[in-house]
Amino acid sequence: MDDSKRTVITGPALPVRGHDIDTDRIIPARFLKCVVFEGIGAHVFEDDRAQEKARGRVHPFDDPRHADARILLVNRNFGCGSSREHAPQAIMRWGHGIQAIVGESFAEIFFGNCAANGIPCVTADERGIQTLMDLVDAQPSLPFRLDLPALTVTAGDVTVKVMMPDGARRQLVEGRWDTAAELLEARDAIAATAKRLPYFTHWQ
Repeated sequence: MDDSKRTVITGPALPVRGHDIDTDRIIPARFLKCVVFEGIGAHVFEDDRAQEKARGRVHPFDDPRHADARILLVNRNFGCGSSREHAPQAIMRWGHGIQAIVGESFAEIFFGNCAANGIPCVTADERGIQTLMDLVDAQPSLPFRLDLPALTVTAGDVTVKVMMPDGARRQLVEGRWDTAAELLEARDAIAATAKRLPYFTHWQ
């Protein structure tokens, strides 16, 4: 499961400013009827993007300068509201794929849904996030580097310390976040254990 390990994530960043951005804004409810997640990335922040366009402005997810972004920068309580998994699914499927999110804080269920999909959500203080967002504004193509083992985000000559609950961080670093893959990898051991359980052998 080496390809499941999340240790160092690099790439340009994309800033979305604002506190308490809920999952209905991230992916509007009308897109929840999808049976599979393919194609959902095109609709991330759909209504916010349309509103900005109507005002003659460009939403960060429509800004061509951020087309190659791999790291999303956000503020406080990102992903609040309903518990829809579609929100992280849409974020990770937009463009070339957002691979990590750096913010001031995250709603608990959103954080858990991201971790279950292999997306690290790390936090920094308000000043640190503002510094990183300002760097993107000044240099949109500037490479960012999230180092999960070291818990740092580096861009240019700036390094910001970040935090993440140790349990979730270790799962991502060790590649144990994909519970379905772990079950499939252990299929032989599971089958052997099942053969020893009386309720699978009709109590014989």
